[in-house]
Order: sequence, then structure tokens, then C-alpha cells
Amino acid sequence: MEEKKRIFSGIQPSGALTIGNYLGAIQNWVKLQEDYQSIFCVVDMHALTVRQVPAELRRRTYETLAIYIASGIDPEKCTLFVQSHVPCHAELAWILNCYTMFGELSRMTQFKDKSAKHADNVNAGLFTYPSLMAADILLYQADLVPVGIDQKQHIELTRDVAERFNGIYGQTFTIPEGFIPENSKKIMSLSDPTKKMSKSDENPNGFVALLDDRDTIIRKLKRATTDSGSEVVFAEGKDGINNLINIYSCFSGKTIKEIEREFEGKGYGFFKAAVAETVADSLAPVHAEFDRLMADKPYLESVMKNGASQAFGMARKTLSKVYRKVGFTQI
Repeated sequence: MEEKKRIFSGIQPSGALTIGNYLGAIQNWVKLQEDYQSIFCVVDMHALTVRQVPAELRRRTYETLAIYIASGIDPEKCTLFVQSHVPCHAELAWILNCYTMFGELSRMTQFKDKSAKHADNVNAGLFTYPSLMAADILLYQADLVPVGIDQKQHIELTRDVAERFNGIYGQTFTIPEGFIPENSKKIMSLSDPTKKMSKSDENPNGFVALLDDRDTIIRKLKRATTDSGSEVVFAEGKDGINNLINIYSCFSGKTIKEIEREFEGKGYGFFKAAVAETVADSLAPVHAEFDRLMADKPYLESVMKNGASQAFGMARKTLSKVYRKVGFTQI
């Protein structure tokens, strides 16, 4: 029997996860875990590139893990763990730093964006973040990395570094492919639909957080920015209504054409109310399961421990090979 391909992905526990994270990443992972050997991580080490309140980071690490499971990611079907629980990530990141060129890192768009946003804290970790991301992926010999378009540059750098290392020392790392699932939709900000919905948005009305209560979800979606028209039609230049159509399509399972027919002649107000109710109804079971999981910390910690043990076994195998090839002595 052909061995399943291996995938790796993760989300930072910084800020409130949004419906953009849910639709663009987590729901895709739920589908992928059936057909791939899946490794999903809470990437808490990456979060430190921006100053964190320690107690909040700890709480959000538990919450992110609980959201994964509440959304349908099954710890029995995949390896689910917290990045800092597997020290190999930091160890390989240092080695890869030594095979990543300064010019390559300086061209990273996210470094430029975050440097502008956090001008008072342009730290070395922010600059070398892509080397840690490369280590995350290469440690597990991942074939595929489900990513959004904004992470494509980091995958290309990961491939370049892996090929460079392999070229010097012989076959060591699997060269990963970025994987954008079919029908994957980019969810935009509710307040500025020309920008991607982001958990770091300073305007809380720009995103629906996964853990927002029902009233908040409905209020935010009813207030979402749209153009001056009234026709519920997906068309160029109608960024606001296009975004709401995409959101409704993802949560209802209906095609864009079906949605246009359903709301023909009904106007924006009616459509926004329907979107809001559909999203709130869809997230209600996730909220209920999340609350149950957060009340059972011993279970979440058992998932963390089991996942870290599985991940460490895979990661250590790769790291030992790397150590041997670069000339480290091992005892």
C-alpha cells in the first residue's frame, strides 16, 4: 500500500483566531487529515517576534489547541502538538540560519510589513523567522504545506534552503511543495475588504473572532462595509459584497450562482442578516465543544504530551542526520 504523503502546518497563538483562519486553514486541515499523514502545530515560538504577555500566551496556546479539536481536527488521526514542546525546532532553526543568506531574509515581505508595524521592536527573531518556519517544515520531511498566498514566499525560501543544504551534504531534506486547496477562499476584512482579515487588525470590527459570542458575530457582519449598490451579485469592484458572498458560500456550502439566485431582489440588508445568522449558527457547535474542552485541561495536556512525543520521534530522526552531516559529534 502506498504511504500517505506528509503535511505540516500551524497557526500562532497570538491574537484571536478569526473566521479567516477557520475557513482558510483549519477547515482545510480537517479535510486533509483523512488523506494525508498530518502534523498540525500551535507555533508558539513564532509568536515571540512580537512582545507577548506571558499569561495571555499560555492561555491562548490552550485555546488554539482547543479550537483545533473543536473544529474537527482529531488527535487520533494526526499529530497535534505545541512547537516549544519539541526543542528540535529551535536547534534546526539555528543550523538553517547558517545556510540562509542575509539578502534572502531581507527580501521577505512579512519582515518589511511587521518592521513597519512594530518599529520599536525590530528584533533578530523577526528577521530570522523564515528560518524557524523552514525548520518546522523540514524537520518532519513534509511533502506538502497548506498555506495562504501570503506565506508562499516563505515556502519558496524553505525550498531554496533545503536544496542548498542537500547540494552541499547530499540528500537530507524532502523538498516541500506549497499546497493551496481547491476552492480555497481568501476572507477579507469586514471594515476594509481590500485587505485580508487579520487577527492583528487594530479595528475589532474588521474581523469575526472564532470565539465571539452570537450577538457580536451578528452585529459585526450586519455592519460590514459594502458598496453603495443593493444587488447581491459577485462582480469586479464590489469587494465588500464579494467578501460576504464568499463567507456565506463557505458556511452554507452553496455556490456563488445559487447565492445570487437566492437573494435576487432582496437587497444588502436582508443578505447581511442571513450571512450573520448562518455564521453564528455554524459556529455554535464549535463554541460548545471549545467550552467543554477548556473545562478539561488534563485532556488538553494529554493531547499536548502525546503529540509532542510523536513529533519528537520524527524530528529527532531528521536532526540527528543533520548533526552528523554538518560534522557535530554525538554521544
